[in-house]
Amino acid sequence: MIDFHDKLSQHHLELPPTGLATLQVNVGKLCNQACLHCHVDASPKRTEAMDTRTAQRVMEVLAAHPQITTLDITGGAPELNPHFDWMVAEAKKLGKHVMVRHNLTVQFDGNPITGESKEYLPDFFAEHRCEVVSSLPYYSQYFTDKQRGRGVFNKSMEGMKRLNDVGYGKEGTGLVLNLVYNPVGAFLPASQAGLEADYKRELSAKFGLHFNSLFTITNMPIHRFKSDLVRHGGYDAYMEKLLNAFNPAAAEGVMCRSQISVNYDGRLSDCDFNQMLDLPVESAAPQTIFDWDFDALLHRRIVFADHCFGCTAGAGSSCGGATA
Repeated sequence: MIDFHDKLSQHHLELPPTGLATLQVNVGKLCNQACLHCHVDASPKRTEAMDTRTAQRVMEVLAAHPQITTLDITGGAPELNPHFDWMVAEAKKLGKHVMVRHNLTVQFDGNPITGESKEYLPDFFAEHRCEVVSSLPYYSQYFTDKQRGRGVFNKSMEGMKRLNDVGYGKEGTGLVLNLVYNPVGAFLPASQAGLEADYKRELSAKFGLHFNSLFTITNMPIHRFKSDLVRHGGYDAYMEKLLNAFNPAAAEGVMCRSQISVNYDGRLSDCDFNQMLDLPVESAAPQTIFDWDFDALLHRRIVFADHCFGCTAGAGSSCGGATA
């Protein structure tokens, strides 16, 4: 199989950074769920978590750079980190746009280790006007529970209702609720616009629920999803599918060109997927948030590998959905 760098060369693409507008921060791997497609390998048994010193350093970097306009907080279930609420509040004080990767069910399950309730989250998100981004594999129970676990769909519907009740997804409130679609299996996502229309129609008609936009994200061939592919003998075929669907326009819009990813321990990567594969930013660039250098990171050479075919297949895939 041709490697990713050769594919870029075939299309005369170099893909240097275009800016540094988003700081995506993974605050830990603890989650109340253990989803089949999870590239983080998050679960209720994971204990890795961002500490106070690293969280404070994230805020120092945000304060020093008005060019970084967005803090994108992810996990695990990021709300399970003890510094999550403080980080949201501090980032908003700095005038940053805050995105939270919220799985909807943590509102009910709470912290699997401490038992701490998270039922306050819809009100907290609304108070700080966070953009909430939530995974919902499908608008039916069967496919959602198949990917994320039994009972997840019904909890997700109730979680969306609670968000709607405080204004999320409703016109005129400015409270943004976006959903994320991952295919259930080794398939590329269908048209983002078409799926969004289907989701809005079905969720409104059947459950009276509303959201703003739908993001389609390709399942990345790493960690838990890769292991499942290998176990069932489908890894090579999936990689071939991604390679054959390579789209130069999608490649030009990959998310690593405008963001940096921060691991729970402060290490820097070009994206969340590289982070989970322990691929740091290039060696010439600062390696941790503690030796942060904005200009050096802006002029770094982005690290690519074969899993990047997942972001460049078809209409493309990023944390903000399709890229082309």
